[in-house]
Amino acid sequence: MHKQNMIIRPRRTRQNATIRNMVRETTLSTHDFIYPLFVDETISDPVPVASMPGVSRIPLSCVGKAVEEVASLDIPGIILFGIPKEKDTTGSSGWDKHGIVQEAIRAAKQASPETCVIADTCFCEYTDHGHCGVLDGETVDNDVTLINLCKEALSYADAGVDIIAPSGMMDGMVDAIRTRLDHDGHQNVPIMSYAVKYASGYFGPFRDAVDSSPGFGDRATYQMDPANAREALREALLDVEEGADILMVKPALAYMDIIRTVKDATHLPLAVYNVSGEYAMIKAAAEKGWIDEQRVVLETMTGFKRAGADMIISYHALDVARWLNDG
Repeated sequence: MHKQNMIIRPRRTRQNATIRNMVRETTLSTHDFIYPLFVDETISDPVPVASMPGVSRIPLSCVGKAVEEVASLDIPGIILFGIPKEKDTTGSSGWDKHGIVQEAIRAAKQASPETCVIADTCFCEYTDHGHCGVLDGETVDNDVTLINLCKEALSYADAGVDIIAPSGMMDGMVDAIRTRLDHDGHQNVPIMSYAVKYASGYFGPFRDAVDSSPGFGDRATYQMDPANAREALREALLDVEEGADILMVKPALAYMDIIRTVKDATHLPLAVYNVSGEYAMIKAAAEKGWIDEQRVVLETMTGFKRAGADMIISYHALDVARWLNDG
């Protein structure tokens, strides 16, 4: 029986580390993570990305070693981004069967067959104007871009990719890619859709890493307004209807509410992208000595899991895996 003046003491289960671990509601595992790789066709040695300390562009010759390191840390997957030698108005090197991502897929699977290889499927790295598709004046032509996205996705599947990840926020992209993959015998290749991708200021360092800053304007006509939440749910549900196998929210840190909303409303696995600007802020503050990097990174990753993420794409993944493996 509850006594009228009894103090309720939640602190009892916080008394020591063992009890705290026993009652912990959310836990991190190395299996939660996917590590991004930037593969550059124009270099022969790794080139550090100045705005992303600890991250480098790597040449094709280094892909195998990088994937082996990921596998050795018990991280299950990588996601590939390519920087090609040649760019043009349509991004045609994106569907070259010997393009940089296609060759990186082959190298990764040869080095570590069990590692899940995901290919970001877009055109901002491949176009000379930096936008995510074919232009009609200064507007991205949605439907013409879908045709090219299908060619790109098919070339990745032919190269042996495990998962296609369309990121351009073109209307109908999941349905178009699913139809093309199925037609060409790749019914078993899943689609991880960047279903909810905001026109975010957090992407800045990534654009330095892959030389994909728009030559004019911005991406607000196809990426989402950061102020919108209901629209995020609409986008996610459309991709569910079109046949997505995994959904993604990008960025993650400022969009915890969106992660939870999408998780609660759908029954698909949910990935989040802990993007370059989020990474750079923590690294910069840690280098200044203003924060404890390990503590803040682990707290942030746990927050993503608590909000509903099943998978976390993060440049912190190697460090997090080392910390977790070290106990």
